[in-house]
Amino acid sequence: MKKIRWQLIIIFLTGLVVGALLLIEQPAAQSPAAAPEPTQGGAYAEALIGSLQRLNPLLDFYNSADRDVDRLIYSRLITFDNRGNPLADLADSWGISKDGTIYNFAIKEGVKWHDGEALTSDDIVFTIDLMRTDSPVIPSDLAEFWRNVEVTAVSPTQLQFKLPEPFSPFLDYLSFGVLPRHLLDGVAFEDLVDSPFNLQPVGSGPYQFDRLIVEDGNITGVVLAVNSNYYGGKPFIEQLVFRYYPDDVSALDAYRNGNVQGIAGVTQATLAEVLAEPDLSVYTSRLPELSMVLFNVKSNDKPFLGDAAVRKALYTGLNRQWMVDRILNGQAILADGPIFPGTWAYNDALQRVNFDAAQAQDMLVEAGYVISAEDVAVRAKDGNQLAFTLIYPDTPEHEQIAQAIQRDWEALQARVELEAVPYDVLLNERLANRDFQAALVDINLARSPDPDPYPFWDQVQATSGQNYTQWDNKMASDYLENARITLDITERARLYRNFQAIFAEELPALPLFYPVYNYAVDTQVQGIRMGPLFDASDRFSSVTDWFLQARRSTPLPETSPTP
Repeated sequence: MKKIRWQLIIIFLTGLVVGALLLIEQPAAQSPAAAPEPTQGGAYAEALIGSLQRLNPLLDFYNSADRDVDRLIYSRLITFDNRGNPLADLADSWGISKDGTIYNFAIKEGVKWHDGEALTSDDIVFTIDLMRTDSPVIPSDLAEFWRNVEVTAVSPTQLQFKLPEPFSPFLDYLSFGVLPRHLLDGVAFEDLVDSPFNLQPVGSGPYQFDRLIVEDGNITGVVLAVNSNYYGGKPFIEQLVFRYYPDDVSALDAYRNGNVQGIAGVTQATLAEVLAEPDLSVYTSRLPELSMVLFNVKSNDKPFLGDAAVRKALYTGLNRQWMVDRILNGQAILADGPIFPGTWAYNDALQRVNFDAAQAQDMLVEAGYVISAEDVAVRAKDGNQLAFTLIYPDTPEHEQIAQAIQRDWEALQARVELEAVPYDVLLNERLANRDFQAALVDINLARSPDPDPYPFWDQVQATSGQNYTQWDNKMASDYLENARITLDITERARLYRNFQAIFAEELPALPLFYPVYNYAVDTQVQGIRMGPLFDASDRFSSVTDWFLQARRSTPLPETSPTP
């Protein structure tokens, strides 16, 4: 269990991550006296970027457009607030044994599936059994995790989990969408992938499937109707309509044509135009992603990469704000460490490392790296030049970032060669085999509210796990390992703060920035609250409180019957 964590490193084009300037003006807060009263009724239409594949929470890991809709159709045992604290959803209450290996859950009584059948603990057990399947559509780490957990339906409303050993991030794994056993029992997993259920889903969430929008034989949208019997209280908006578009440019056109009232993700391509729309409110939030430069601190031919003083000097010499402003157009915020700000485990006492080229040069001199008369271009110590190769994903935007890093470090008289590498090669060969000196990567921790950074930084993971840097700090590892078996959240927070302090001193990797997300919604839609996100679909966490202040025409096209 200690080696398992549903957190995978993903390297991707940062520019495709929807984001926003943190300085974007948010909708002004109204005084209580002026706040509009929520009203029942109306329809809200939103443009999703992508296409519908399967409305099934076990099959949506790789399609954000499906996850957005699934978030509204399906309930989960627990959810999380924007600080990463667990909240009850289907769960009514839960308790944990003193040794941290047994979790007892009571689920809400009287919860109904959208077809009127009762939801019971058997449905949760059934869903978990499906997640144990060895299939390419289920993340292998997730399947392995559930194969090590014993799950028992004690009664229709009582559920028990038995872990082989204490594992504090366990609640992180309970935010999956629950499937109805009475409709899918006996369906082989390979048949589930192509089941008609995926286009006629039945869940227990605040909204239920109504129909597909089919135009010229293609699915162009999906309509959801309010679940009047939702256990969390009936939402104000009666109908949600999702329409699919290839990009946010066409989505913005759809808004201007009156076909939608919201745009799921606004990228750099349309941000300026969106901000110019007088009736569009732009909500911004940090995404659970982090761009970093990893160092191979055990590199045999570049021993200086194992010197924390050198790594800190290189960090001080990086003009990260310039990268955010000039390359990312403000679509990110500076990062301070491997745990996200705003979460319960974040150490807000850490001092940010600010760009100071002169100080960085002084730090290198202090570390013994000086300019010799023989080679004025490259610093050296005892004949070892400050020269190394930075690999990066072969995308245009990563190339720009890598070039900016190279420029900053060569201004310090370091020689940096750049090497573009395809994503799969970078991850599965170069990083996995520790065949690199420095690497520009993005880490995606979507749908992992628990801050547990163990997989990336514990010494046990240095040889064959995701600790690609091979950083081997016993004290930091002790903090991480103890935090994984400690149930008291206050103590866990203390341990993680201590870990972050060590990380900030050692810097086995250089945190660059966190991307942010833009969500554009017509001003008539009220009640939206959006904090830091663990997935873009988390923007719907307050959907039951949304309401329409004034109607805006959103005519539905002629639809065909659901296949």
